[in-house]
Amino acid sequence: MLANYGISSESDQIPQSVIHEGKRCFINFLAVSLYASRDPSLDILLDVFKLEGGKQQSSIAGVRARTTIQNAALANGYLGHLEDYDDTHFPTVIHPSSPTLPSSLSIGEHLSASGKDVLVASILGMELCCRIGMAVHPYHYNEGWHITGTCGVFGSAIAAGRILGLSADQMIAALGIAGTQASGIREVFGSMTKPFHPGRSAQSGLLATLLAQRGFTSAETILEGRRGFGAVLSDKCDWNVATNALGERWELQMNGLKPYACGVVIHPLIDAMIAFRNNQGIDYRDVHSISAKVHPLVIELVNRPNPRVGLEGKFSYQHSMAVGLIDGSAFPAQYTDSKVLDPDVANLRDKIDATIDPRMGEDSTEISITLQNGTSHEETVLHATGAPENPLSDSMLNEKFRVLSEGILPNTQIEHLLDLLWNMDQVPDISEIMELTRPIRRSKRS
Repeated sequence: MLANYGISSESDQIPQSVIHEGKRCFINFLAVSLYASRDPSLDILLDVFKLEGGKQQSSIAGVRARTTIQNAALANGYLGHLEDYDDTHFPTVIHPSSPTLPSSLSIGEHLSASGKDVLVASILGMELCCRIGMAVHPYHYNEGWHITGTCGVFGSAIAAGRILGLSADQMIAALGIAGTQASGIREVFGSMTKPFHPGRSAQSGLLATLLAQRGFTSAETILEGRRGFGAVLSDKCDWNVATNALGERWELQMNGLKPYACGVVIHPLIDAMIAFRNNQGIDYRDVHSISAKVHPLVIELVNRPNPRVGLEGKFSYQHSMAVGLIDGSAFPAQYTDSKVLDPDVANLRDKIDATIDPRMGEDSTEISITLQNGTSHEETVLHATGAPENPLSDSMLNEKFRVLSEGILPNTQIEHLLDLLWNMDQVPDISEIMELTRPIRRSKRS
């Protein structure tokens, strides 16, 4: 059913609100990918690509040279998730853009597909990726699987398979080939291997469609089979959840775009700390202690009181709260190696603790600050900025795009690219968009 839905759905069956959200996903994804393209870790991938050689077929955001279709999907998926600044499907914590969009962009650019075709294929890929995740959540994630990496292969395959024009039988085979490659373990969080997961998912899903197109076979029951994805990778699963109200209720509308460059469960804590700073005028140097009431996932996922490098800082609620109060922000600049070693930040981290409160949702918190003079101050966040109930506005998204791509692309190119993305369903060839992601020369940061 899911395979058939992915290839047979008509674009006019997708509500305009969902089409708009799909465009927002592309703008957000390319913004964070362009920013991440300066990271030295990308050079490791590029060196391996150079070692193997291959045709220059598709683009990598922020890189002048092109590479093979599969390599471009891998690199762009890696870049999209490297800063942990990509989107989040709140019911499952899947980041659907990073494993899905690189696949559709890579094969779309190679085939000169229209912007509309790439957009629709990507929306369907992200939707089905999230729905498959809902069928196994939270059990799958609780067992240690990185749900973005595991479910991402299906989003990638659906998106690429639709652009390739696969038949129903070919798409079923593609999902089988993709599903047997599903992987990603949470133990590697805080290292380069975490963003490697969606990169590999994008690459694996794309490879699956290319193989299926040529007659490669696989199981027809990769999801629901006795030894299928659900049975093997999750303690419990309910496939009715994946198909319930399919085409009527859209999970993409439960997808949030991040205002902060860290794990989404930390966002309400940062909102509160910025409110303490900006609204209550609290100076971090006057703080005696900070106590937060949080959702259990905060303790489960982001309890790292002493991060050693910037990537670990993204998974430290203590660090994120500290920079929120000190700097009033949590952009990529707040998650550098030097920032996590900053003495003022480290000192404030030591004054922060959190306790689980069953009343707290994933996007809510209550925080109390006690100052050196003995006075206490409170902040409550019901829905964090970027949550479906409190979404990042289009104007905030535009600003995020401009800020993250500044210094990587010329300003005129940034504005042209942003305009095309908002109107990508009118762009005759997606290559026009991908060409604008290529800088005159790649800038790097140390």
